[in-house]
Amino acid sequence: MLVEVEHDTPLRFATGAPVRAASAIAAFGDGWLVAQDDATHAAWLRPAGVTAVRVSEPVEGHDTFAAAEGTKHLKPDFEAAVAVDGGVLLLGSGSTARRMRASLVTAPGAFTTLDLTPVYRQVAAALGVPADRLNLEGAARAGGRLRWFQRGNSAAGVPSAAVDVDLSALLGAGPVAVGDPRRYDLGTVGGVALAITDAVALPDGRMLVSAAAEDTPNAVDDGPVVGAALALLDDERVLAVAAVPGGPYKIEGLAVRAAGPAGASLVAVVDADDPLAPSRRLDLRIGW
Repeated sequence: MLVEVEHDTPLRFATGAPVRAASAIAAFGDGWLVAQDDATHAAWLRPAGVTAVRVSEPVEGHDTFAAAEGTKHLKPDFEAAVAVDGGVLLLGSGSTARRMRASLVTAPGAFTTLDLTPVYRQVAAALGVPADRLNLEGAARAGGRLRWFQRGNSAAGVPSAAVDVDLSALLGAGPVAVGDPRRYDLGTVGGVALAITDAVALPDGRMLVSAAAEDTPNAVDDGPVVGAALALLDDERVLAVAAVPGGPYKIEGLAVRAAGPAGASLVAVVDADDPLAPSRRLDLRIGW
């Protein structure tokens, strides 16, 4: 598997303000909805430009969150996005009560927030990790199931893993059952384990995941990124791992533009880990 970066574009709103902390992406209307993990607004990337779309009510009066302001613990931390019938489901990462919520965005400015605390606790139990070590950063839709990916942290003894949940049940149609975990070893870069940051399903049932080798001791604090890769998965099997050239990029969101027998084209978003620096959009081409 080979990965090519075709375009690398900084993301800014029409006002000139940077798109902050891009953490997930999914198809939305005539463009892409990009979650900002430290804000209550997402960025809607459209041919006409980038506009802000509210996806959460303010939290204790705040619409943006930062460690320097003493508000990082309040952020919803939407880290995964999947297109669902009629909109996009944004999912919090877990680890704190604020991050165990979801937002179902059905139109610009129209959203419903869901408290999924019991589900997150079920997922933590299935993965065998304490709830405060949850870091669910990726999700991909496979038919009626959602495969939800835990970003691993080798320093904390937590591997990258995934569990399946029924999507309609997650959206409130009934009790949520959490499947048995799948665990993945993607290798290391510079002694730091590659950990899964997002996932997309391919038409043939396989999945592509993005991974970052980030040297951090826990699920909350950022650290230096020493490498990035994409990996091709077939259920529990890791079929291939390929480095993303340049960067290193902390890719946190993936979406498929097209896929076929020879490869795929993807759009990815990169978190700069700096609220003053714009997130980046990468247009990627993958060859099998």
